Amino acid sequence: MIRRYQSWLSQLYALCDVLVIQVFFIAAWWLKFESPWKEMDGYLPMGRYYQWVLLYSGLILLTGTFLHFYSPKRKKTFAYETWKTLQIHLIGFLLMVALMFVYKEIDISREFLAIFLTLNIFGTCLYRLWVKFFLRSMRRKGYNKQFVLILGAGSLGRRFYKNLQQQPELGFEVVGFLDDFVMEHEAPYGDYKPILGKTTELADILERVIVDEVVIALPLHAYTKYGALINACEKAGVRTMIIPDFFTYLPARPSFDNFAGIPLINVRDIPLDSLGNRFLKRAFDLVFAIFAITLTAPVMLIIAIGIKLTSRGTIIFKQERVGYNRRTFWMYKFRSMRVSDSGNGNQEWTVKNDPRRTRFGSFLRRTSLDELPQFFNVLLGHMSVVGPRPERPYFVEQFKEEVPKYMVKHHVRPGMTGWAQSNGLRGDTSIPDRISYDIYYMENWSFFFDLRIIVQTLWNGFVNKNAY
Repeated sequence: MIRRYQSWLSQLYALCDVLVIQVFFIAAWWLKFESPWKEMDGYLPMGRYYQWVLLYSGLILLTGTFLHFYSPKRKKTFAYETWKTLQIHLIGFLLMVALMFVYKEIDISREFLAIFLTLNIFGTCLYRLWVKFFLRSMRRKGYNKQFVLILGAGSLGRRFYKNLQQQPELGFEVVGFLDDFVMEHEAPYGDYKPILGKTTELADILERVIVDEVVIALPLHAYTKYGALINACEKAGVRTMIIPDFFTYLPARPSFDNFAGIPLINVRDIPLDSLGNRFLKRAFDLVFAIFAITLTAPVMLIIAIGIKLTSRGTIIFKQERVGYNRRTFWMYKFRSMRVSDSGNGNQEWTVKNDPRRTRFGSFLRRTSLDELPQFFNVLLGHMSVVGPRPERPYFVEQFKEEVPKYMVKHHVRPGMTGWAQSNGLRGDTSIPDRISYDIYYMENWSFFFDLRIIVQTLWNGFVNKNAY
């Protein structure tokens, strides 16, 4: 049923977007011209404004269709929808303003246009967020389901099944498995869905059972069966997806290139490879760092005085760390330990009750205030506000041999905080766990993901029980 009405649902989304634009036109008109704080000057009649709003509505529909905004979004995140909404409305708005310039429409209020654009962006995001929460709630109750058949009852198929069961809000229900080795899988199956038959029975089962999508989760040695299975799915009009048996080597969102007419999978493609994304992240880093330095300058002055009064030595401690593209840089911190003549500081891991700490330094480390000078590293381009935490060269050499994919994190700038740190993986915690969080961040980066991490870091507080 979902498959049959998906096109209708996409059209309904487009219609709702147009209706939302009309509602916010009325709201913007009232705020600018009818509210208690309206302007007293004369203004053009509403009809003159509305003809441009109708044009804007059409531009939004065209832009949204071109950017595939009205395609099924069951597997898409809200961050994706928000980013697409921002793109579409900004493009539509710029096109409308360009046409106004061509037709010399100079009497339209600029304040009205600013209010109208702001209301549309925030309003569309809010209504789509409500729809997403509503659909998730309905799916958890068993409505709005899509039915999935998994080909392959081995470890790959069962792992996909478990992951799907942990996300009921997506609304996918597994109807069962097909596998050519039924007897080998039947005994340990427990709570799994039943094995309905062999893969050779796929065409017959698609006729008897309601299936919206077929997921092929077969091992590599079953590659020769793929052609017949895909043909059976296409003949029945069922969508087909393939989980490669080597998926553990692929990023969360693999991209495809075309080389010499052959599609290739890019094993390590990350959003920050894009020039536009890098520019956006760097611009945000600069603005945020300048704001943070200005805001915390009195605090940093008090810390500097405290360090000088409680121990001898420099105020700022700099330490070599490995950063972007495996290049080393000097990372700045407020000094929290006693000055030592030993040259082993870069090869020693800080431990609980470390005798090298000063009393004031222990306070700085627990509250993360010793990290404030790293905002200057952000200004210099050594670091980002959000990203994987950098490590000392000695430990990098050690971890890259012991921890799988450890060096992958150096494809982006290191950060003052990260997805791992905002989830409690700070200080003396598992390195493999941190790397898994860092790689997830890199492969799923978005501007709103950065904002989420910053908010989550602030919400959780700066006190770190694992900082020694």
